[in-house]
Amino acid sequence: MGIFSFLKNAGAKLFSKEEEAAPKTTATADKAAADAFARQKAALLKSAVEGLGLNVKGLTVELQDDTVIVSGEVSSQAEREKVILALGNVTGIAAVDDRLTVSAPEPEPEAQFYEVQKGDSLSKIAKQFYGNAMKYPVIFEANKPMLKDPDLIYPGQMLRIPPLA
Repeated sequence: MGIFSFLKNAGAKLFSKEEEAAPKTTATADKAAADAFARQKAALLKSAVEGLGLNVKGLTVELQDDTVIVSGEVSSQAEREKVILALGNVTGIAAVDDRLTVSAPEPEPEAQFYEVQKGDSLSKIAKQFYGNAMKYPVIFEANKPMLKDPDLIYPGQMLRIPPLA
């Protein structure tokens, strides 16, 4: 549990330009509209998590400015980390406030998060973390279903880097 930071201007384009630039006002009518807009964006984020097949019992997603608050129950630490990354790797999201619980915590060590840099590839990242570029499939598998192709990563994207077994 905690707050995870992300690069706000990198990630999946889940929101339209109008949604990304939602007004932040304090007038009552405008505040009601902004709140409705935030609920709509939160529903899109929740659908994105569900669309990836990530299993979260009692999933709730709220949006406060550019921070996503996520809660619910997941079956493993790996599933928890994938939910955080799925929500954080969206353009317009700067942080994820993780309030997820793990139903049956295993003695599974937490993965590291790594922000992809310009010129990175999964093999280069594997070489950096594991000392062996050919271990890139470990990183690819750890980031499914968010990654569909090991060659399609982008600067600013956050990835799970699990420890080697």
